Amino acid sequence: MTVDTLAADHRHCAEVLSRSGSSFTLPIRLLPAAKRRGTTALYAFCRRADDIVDDAADRHAAGVALDAFGADVDEALAGRVSSDPMLRALADTVRRFSIPRRHLAEILAGVRMDLDHAGYETFDELRTYCARVAGAVGLAAIHVWGFHSPRALEVAHDCGLAFQLTNILRDIPEDRARGRLYLPASDLAAAGCAVEELTAAAPSSGLVRLAELECRRARDLFLRAAELDGLLSADGRRVFRAMFGVYGCLFRAVERAGAAIFRQRVRTGKARVMAAALLTVGIGPRAILARSMPLQERHRHG
Repeated sequence: MTVDTLAADHRHCAEVLSRSGSSFTLPIRLLPAAKRRGTTALYAFCRRADDIVDDAADRHAAGVALDAFGADVDEALAGRVSSDPMLRALADTVRRFSIPRRHLAEILAGVRMDLDHAGYETFDELRTYCARVAGAVGLAAIHVWGFHSPRALEVAHDCGLAFQLTNILRDIPEDRARGRLYLPASDLAAAGCAVEELTAAAPSSGLVRLAELECRRARDLFLRAAELDGLLSADGRRVFRAMFGVYGCLFRAVERAGAAIFRQRVRTGKARVMAAALLTVGIGPRAILARSMPLQERHRHG
């Protein structure tokens, strides 16, 4: 593999990120060149896996395509030269930053769970899904960014859960249109509401309680995830803060929407999201959380 070819492979991944319109684009730009390329290759890998499941004509076709993609990933990581520029960039990233291959396998296993999605009975079941599709992404990413304590691995997992729960709460109506409901059945039971209430024109008291339960859980995860700020390299801290700002902004929009999250997707202006990312880079995630935390929560968490 020549230097010029590898540079072109990473440019291909950068184009994938650029076309996606992802809120991660700005945070990733804050990294120095080598780490930016590595993180972008990870993003392109995750984007490809998601698209295989979301864009396939049917579940069987998606399964076949995902199997083929997984085999191609394994071969690329084993050193076989691939014709796919994304896979070549991914293999370079895994090798350069010593990313454990199991994290990539976990990401693919999580994406596969959507093919046979039949709902989740408990939060522990949902946690397994989130750990694969998001926690494993965080674990792979911090190997690129750099960390100085094994504690970072545990906290990166919590961070992935916080971000993925935000995605789930923001996208409830769209996921239901795809036949997916990620909210655990035990949470609906605890809130005293039935599945049928999720599509009601007006929110019931049970839906209000359900929204509060889910937001409280996500906020606790954000509080734990904030610890990652002190466990990363200076480069990693900068990009983490920006991503934390992006998701913190999205989560606050979910909190403000309350039970309305069950009727329509929560939308946040891109300018507001980017401003939140830059602010968090400047003052840190704990300060951001303290600003948005209700007074009683500030006392509870000191």
